[in-house]
Amino acid sequence: MNQAVAPSIPATPQPREIVTLQAHILQQQSQYPEATGQFSWILSALSISAKMIAAHVRRARLDDVLGSVGNQNVQGEQQQKLDVIANDILLRTLGGREGVAIVASEENEEPVILRADDSQERKYCVLFDPLDGSSNLDICGAVGTIFSILRKDRRSSSPAQSLLQPGVQQVAAGYVLYGSSTVFVLTIGLGVDMFVLDPAYGAFMRVARGLKVPRANPCYSLNEGNRASFPDGYQKYLSWAQERGYSSRYVGAMVADVHRILLQGGVFMYPPTKKAPKGKLRLMYEANPMAMIMEQAGGKALVAPEQRILDVHPTDIHQRVPVIIGSSEEVDNVARHLATA
Repeated sequence: MNQAVAPSIPATPQPREIVTLQAHILQQQSQYPEATGQFSWILSALSISAKMIAAHVRRARLDDVLGSVGNQNVQGEQQQKLDVIANDILLRTLGGREGVAIVASEENEEPVILRADDSQERKYCVLFDPLDGSSNLDICGAVGTIFSILRKDRRSSSPAQSLLQPGVQQVAAGYVLYGSSTVFVLTIGLGVDMFVLDPAYGAFMRVARGLKVPRANPCYSLNEGNRASFPDGYQKYLSWAQERGYSSRYVGAMVADVHRILLQGGVFMYPPTKKAPKGKLRLMYEANPMAMIMEQAGGKALVAPEQRILDVHPTDIHQRVPVIIGSSEEVDNVARHLATA
């Protein structure tokens, strides 16, 4: 006679630690005894800005703030109504934070100098693209905010010159993706952490620590409609990738495309073209912060086969560069084809 077997009792799942973005910032600050709290207040301002922008994005059609305002920004691009709203939100929230000396936006020709003196009380510069991919708004597509934080260079001949630092000198970088949820991705040079806005509580909750991009994934992301005007190396890479069954994914907003690659792997590219021979993406507002995030996650970010984005010494705050960013093996595949073209 067989003995009855007692049913197994499933293990009780351990509850996930509840950590908000604010608590995370304070945890990071505690690792630096000399910290004054100013840097944390800047990150807090970015968090508040993200919540405000997310609210406007959700109500864009209801509030009739879709479409162009009829003006062009310094880049010669049509400004969307929400570009202006997002830009104003970031300028106002950051402008009221102690520690911020200079704020620079992709939408403004000149940086906003909050304090022109050499006071140690304001020692950070914040650069941002307020609403990346804003043309996606009209079709309810994903958009985002990208930011970069630098220390003010007191040795510079003018406050604006403080911004012209290579990306390797960034102290923090991040982006906010406004999609099916609002996602805040941040690095302060200690890895990459991810937060999601909980609308029930109005707080960004930490959902992942130490994100690592997969080393490889047969997937590329770029505007292939411009292929005929790409340099030979990019065209050879695309032929090579397609012969090997690579898939193509392109949203048209750098934040959304890079976020997918950060989580799933692959490579994002914005090559030079005949129309934009130096590339289209901005070094200071887009390429540098995304490169810092990707490298902190174990990936790579290049402007050329043997040049990191983070090593480029900027000559203008609106400088444009080509971008190759993503999984280390996939970036290497692109670089190999460029080097042999």
